[in-house]
Amino acid sequence: MCDYSSVGDRQALEKQCFSIKKASPKAVSWVPNTGLPTSTQLLTTKLQSSIMDPEKDLQDGLLVPTRNVRKLNKLARKNIPDTAGAKWFNMPAQTLTPELKRELQLIKLRGALDPKRHYKKEDSKKLPKYFQIGTVVEGPGEFYSSRLTRAERKATIAEELLADAGVQTFRKRKFAEIMEKSSAGRNNKRKQKKSFKKRR
Repeated sequence: MCDYSSVGDRQALEKQCFSIKKASPKAVSWVPNTGLPTSTQLLTTKLQSSIMDPEKDLQDGLLVPTRNVRKLNKLARKNIPDTAGAKWFNMPAQTLTPELKRELQLIKLRGALDPKRHYKKEDSKKLPKYFQIGTVVEGPGEFYSSRLTRAERKATIAEELLADAGVQTFRKRKFAEIMEKSSAGRNNKRKQKKSFKKRR
């Protein structure tokens, strides 16, 4: 800052301050290198197109928004998060990992695991897009009736089903029945072929 203590030094100080004020904006100012032409260059040269080529004309990842309304709407739609909607409390769409996919397939096919339970028929091929996985916490009144012990608790549904003895016995019985039916069909076909050959 300039100090005017004496009248004789005032003119010399004013010249110094004026020169500092003139020089300081040039020394301190900073203009980013955008690669865009200046106003004088715009007047002298003609732009070939109104939309700039991002690979040639832009530098340092600078984004120039387009004037096309359709492209702007498309960009706006991409920026909206993928949710189930306000009625479903904006439940986000999950990324399907192989573990999550296996869990969802088991939940879809739960009707085939227990013969005494019946569920509403669903399309087992399509997996849901919006879902959340949580842990069931039993109340204090269900301590003896419907609580899993610490040994019965597993990390995934697949591990719980593999550890459940009732599901294992039912699965083995159904597998044996299916094998008997298929082998019986094969035996009948063999017998028919043999009898047909004997007739000739």
